[in-house]
Amino acid sequence: MRHAKLFFAGQAQNWPLADYEMDELQEGFDDAVRLHPTHKGAAVATLLPSTTADAMTSLHSAIDQHDAAAFAQAFDALTAACNTCHEAADFGFNVVVRPRTNPYTNQQFAPSDRE
Repeated sequence: MRHAKLFFAGQAQNWPLADYEMDELQEGFDDAVRLHPTHKGAAVATLLPSTTADAMTSLHSAIDQHDAAAFAQAFDALTAACNTCHEAADFGFNVVVRPRTNPYTNQQFAPSDRE
């Protein structure tokens, strides 16, 4: 869910929302590491940070700079990193891709007039 919402926020260049979704995604990663350091034999506490850190840093930078092109590239790098982690953890069947359609019809992703 956070991966998809992050994509739609960045695509709409709603940088405050993208920043919020990045924070939420990072919280989820942190919770996974803390609550499930190993899962079915996979070293989540090692795999997750080592595979996603660079992409997360690039995404933060793109959001801070309001750079849509850099955001798209970093988002794709994060998606690849997630899939690398899934493969390494023997969950390669869980393949994450860029969202094709927005399932969140009850949320506005375009920047609002209130910002």
